[in-house]
Amino acid sequence: MSPELINLIIQATGESLYMVGIAALIGTAFGLPLGVFLATSRKGELFAAPVVNRVLGMVVNATRSTPFIILVVAIIPFTRLVAGTSIGSTAAIVPLTIASAPFIARLVEAAIREVDGGLIETASSFGASPIQIVLKVLIPEALPGLLLALTLAVVSLLGYSAMVGAVGGGGLGDLGIRYGYQRFMPEMMLAVVVVLIALVQLVQSAGDYLARRVNRRLRHR
Repeated sequence: MSPELINLIIQATGESLYMVGIAALIGTAFGLPLGVFLATSRKGELFAAPVVNRVLGMVVNATRSTPFIILVVAIIPFTRLVAGTSIGSTAAIVPLTIASAPFIARLVEAAIREVDGGLIETASSFGASPIQIVLKVLIPEALPGLLLALTLAVVSLLGYSAMVGAVGGGGLGDLGIRYGYQRFMPEMMLAVVVVLIALVQLVQSAGDYLARRVNRRLRHR
């Protein structure tokens, strides 16, 4: 493979990491509080608001059930409004964020619900407010699960970032389509797949390592 093609792979990898990194940060900023609220807002829970919980749950489910490539195309006007363009790596962050936020919310909800209810009752008996219970009990106790959830979200975003290349989103997916498919360069397609696999393995290994460390720390408190 020529130095020019290697440079293209390096550039495309940087674009993919940029898209995934920013989308993961923004998606977590929205998805984490949303997931906590969904996990604590049913009837009789900390922030009891069953009607709001159901409505938000329906919105989250509707967004999650929409195929990503259809979502990308459907929100092109919104993407153009936010990013000023509908193509390129920066524009791709918009659909990636919209796809990741509800996914992260459901993963966070599941992790929070795994926390022993007895801890919540104990904290309440000591006079802790709902916010204090969330910040000092639920999130710390659920941290290993939250780390694994965010790891899964980032891995999914890597896959989404490859798909968004089909509509001019840049990154490894765009490189694979333009060179590997349209120009009949199977070696480029193989290189893109290998890089994506390596990135997924790296993210998954890092997430598993952090979750194990936090879990051991919680057990030895």
